[in-house]
Amino acid sequence: MSKKRSVLGRGLGSILRSPETDITTTKTETKENVVGNVSTISLDKISTNPFQPRTDFNKEKLEELTTSIENLGIIQPITVRKLGNDKYQLISGERRLRASKMAGKKEIPTFIRIANDQQMLEMALVENIQRSNLNPIEVSLSYQRLMTECKLTQEQCSERVGKKRSTVANFLRLLKLPEEIQLSLQKGELSMGHARALINIKDSETQLNIFHDAIANGFSVREVEQMVKTFAEIGYKRTSKKKTATLPNSLPFSSQQMMHNLGKYLAKEVEIKRTKKGKGKLIIPFKSDEDLNQLIEKLNNLK
Repeated sequence: MSKKRSVLGRGLGSILRSPETDITTTKTETKENVVGNVSTISLDKISTNPFQPRTDFNKEKLEELTTSIENLGIIQPITVRKLGNDKYQLISGERRLRASKMAGKKEIPTFIRIANDQQMLEMALVENIQRSNLNPIEVSLSYQRLMTECKLTQEQCSERVGKKRSTVANFLRLLKLPEEIQLSLQKGELSMGHARALINIKDSETQLNIFHDAIANGFSVREVEQMVKTFAEIGYKRTSKKKTATLPNSLPFSSQQMMHNLGKYLAKEVEIKRTKKGKGKLIIPFKSDEDLNQLIEKLNNLK
């Protein structure tokens, strides 16, 4: 009895079983490009990772890496997945890939592995989270994507990246901050400690006002925590000038706190002006003689 012929036909069946087109095979006809081994692959055969969580690549550091590759070559291989038709997709190592292209390289040492889309996303996110040079917002967004797109709980997410659940929760809370504060975190103007203190303020105006004064006056995390503790419920008015990153006559934290406490007590917008040498004046506005007398009486009661 003759053997049953394949419905696919010899030509199509051969294509589907070809190691060059089969994304699940662990073997290839060429000895070099074997899944699980480090191979040398042409850069034009590698596409970038669509799941890459990192959005900002420091130009100066990328140029430094390019110089290093020109002189020493690639020390650590990148990781790709096999797509078929002798095509590959990057899993991790985008900085090395970009720098290699900038260095004029045609090939790059590569570790090949098999992964589906979810595994690709998870590996890329976890690999990026483990890097120490990510800014807090990039880490936060990576955690969020890991949970939403890979359908993981906070507990499962913490297990994947080897972090405490509370750490994951604290990063996710950063995404509730106003965009202006998140941008400052991305630029490195504000630290994670400052941001965690600001999160505890419910009123967005007070939150932004403390944020601006903290940046303008260079307040420490402890000072911002004290400001939040003092003004989170009663409100806080910004004293630094708008669109000013640093002020030559900026007020120290103790003066800021005194000014706001006095303003609340007098029900006035108290202002302190000072010179670079530390001299200055305290300004308390009044509307009439009666208003002035009431101010003097309140000030006398402070004794």
